[in-house]
Amino acid sequence: MTQSHKALTEFHWLIEVLQTVDVGILVLDLEYRITAWNGFMENNSGIDSVNAMDQSLFDVFPKLPQDWFKHKADTVVQLRNRAFTTWEQRPYVFKFSNNRPITGVTEFMYQNCTFIPVISTRGVVQNLAVIVYDVTDIATSKIELNLVNQRLAQLSRTDGLTQLHNRAYWETLFETEYMRLQRHEHEVCLIMLDIDHFKRVNDTHGHQAGDEVIRAVAKEIADNSRGTDISGRYGGEEFALLLLDSDTENSYQFAERLRKKIAALQVVTEAGVLQVTVSMGIACWLPRYQHHGQWIEAADKGLYRSKEQGRNQTSIQSD
Repeated sequence: MTQSHKALTEFHWLIEVLQTVDVGILVLDLEYRITAWNGFMENNSGIDSVNAMDQSLFDVFPKLPQDWFKHKADTVVQLRNRAFTTWEQRPYVFKFSNNRPITGVTEFMYQNCTFIPVISTRGVVQNLAVIVYDVTDIATSKIELNLVNQRLAQLSRTDGLTQLHNRAYWETLFETEYMRLQRHEHEVCLIMLDIDHFKRVNDTHGHQAGDEVIRAVAKEIADNSRGTDISGRYGGEEFALLLLDSDTENSYQFAERLRKKIAALQVVTEAGVLQVTVSMGIACWLPRYQHHGQWIEAADKGLYRSKEQGRNQTSIQSD
């Protein structure tokens, strides 16, 4: 085999590999004109090499972010060093449809890309190569795993019956706010709320009716709270609300509005339509509280006073 024939054979073999390899290979000149376009690029873009070669990349992909791409490319050329972009940074560089049956949950192909300066024998950068890797399987698996983990985390801190924070998570948030108040004092009030005569509801109408009552009260709490307020089911028929940036007067007005709305509820259960009331105790933060438990005890004292004085009312505990 002659030297020239051997070189031709190797060149043909190289072209065949570039055309069939399962990664995208795109080569540009320094004016961003396409000088190489392999089968992966052709198959996924729907644009054959005849229509792609010698064309401006930005004409072939008009939605490609030019400023971002040029900055990336110019950095690679000037530094004569590779650069990378991952699907976490940018889901894709070239918006190709996702044709994989296993990962059909996403409509586009997630990509990792490598930008490579192509240096001539004279040591001059003449071209820029872009290698495109289809990482849709990896990306979608990781996204789905993250969603599952987020869901599990949400379930671990949510009360299943009311969808409010459960006691453990509410207390974590409460302790965090208490610690913050040690450094930066501001007005925050705690409300402890208890459904009146709840045992009677369970004993007379059954636990399913009791659950409906708890859900209805929890919904009123959620619907009437601000986004910054921290509410949770403290236990059984008792709830806790932490009102951030709220003084005693505003907290009392909020509590009274909520109490009256709950008293007006018509809770539909299998046992019939029920009406319930709640009692509340309010304690606003004081510097003398040595630990967060003292704050809860103060609000509980106000709650007990509301119970002792006839229920369906709000009491402020200031000592």
